[in-house]
Amino acid sequence: MNDSVSPDLTSLYNSYNINIDKKPNHIAVIMDGNGRWANQQKKNRSFGHEAGVNSLKTAIQSAIEFGIPNISFWAFSTENWKRPKYEVNFLFTLFAKIIKKEIGTLMKHSIKVRFYGFLQNIPTKTRDILDFCQEKTQNNHKIQVNIMINYGSKQEMLQSIEQIIDKKLPVTEENLRDNMITHDLPDPDILIRTSGEFRISNFLLWQLAYTELFFLDTLWPDFSR
Repeated sequence: MNDSVSPDLTSLYNSYNINIDKKPNHIAVIMDGNGRWANQQKKNRSFGHEAGVNSLKTAIQSAIEFGIPNISFWAFSTENWKRPKYEVNFLFTLFAKIIKKEIGTLMKHSIKVRFYGFLQNIPTKTRDILDFCQEKTQNNHKIQVNIMINYGSKQEMLQSIEQIIDKKLPVTEENLRDNMITHDLPDPDILIRTSGEFRISNFLLWQLAYTELFFLDTLWPDFSR
């Protein structure tokens, strides 16, 4: 990310004909299309994932400029374990590499990072870096960036129900929500999915009940401000 953050939010919103009083509190993003983008470039899928990191940085920078307090990205689903082992290993190595590299930038821009998912099942070295990043950035306040890793919404709801049963609580909407992995996140106002696919693929199924859905033909590495 660069160091230029717009100081005049009202002027910025006016230039885009956006009502500043109705800006979203939380945007969720399904980053899709890295593999197809790499194929178009006649490169391997790893090249596409690396290119997608730049779009992630652009999205975070843009969210800061537009004064969006929460933005969430689905980085690795519970179904992604079915991908070739070399690609899965590459992704977790990439996660660790990027996080270590960007810690200084996160602190400089007061970006709080949280990780959501079944983190106990990911490689220990990567999990240790995620834990370090969360602890290091926990007091930052300009924006909260949520990264979903090894996350699946059906699995999240099943785990919540299991916890409700273990606690001998009544099965209510409130208790279901309070026992979810994402219980402390506001529901997204907007969901963006890139790559032209018209589905939400087991992502935040409960939380998206009243969310505006935007499906873009753009492949994730081509996603811009």
